[in-house]
Amino acid sequence: MLPSCPASPNCVSSQATESHRIEPFKVAGNAALAFEKLRKLLAGRSDTTVISTDGTTIRVEFRTLLGFVDDALFVLDAANGFIHVRSAARLGYWDLGKNRSRMEEIRQAFEKVQE
Repeated sequence: MLPSCPASPNCVSSQATESHRIEPFKVAGNAALAFEKLRKLLAGRSDTTVISTDGTTIRVEFRTLLGFVDDALFVLDAANGFIHVRSAARLGYWDLGKNRSRMEEIRQAFEKVQE
């Protein structure tokens, strides 16, 4: 479902193995409603531009304070109760853990809006 991560350490994915691996977001209750809540959460972030969205996919760009752009993809897996995630720096080799920390920050906010 998600593109694989490059060898560089500037990418995380819920479908990757080893160092790139991050857990998918868990969906509580109605999957379509949860996915819409995630879309609204992302749209409300000052560092995020929603590029495209449909019933199962959200594509966004994140901008860092230094102007770097990271691309992220969220894919709903309603059958298994997950939203798979991938976030990667567009340029460079190392992101100082920014993609991972940002996705964990979004995960925490997503868990709160599902409560």
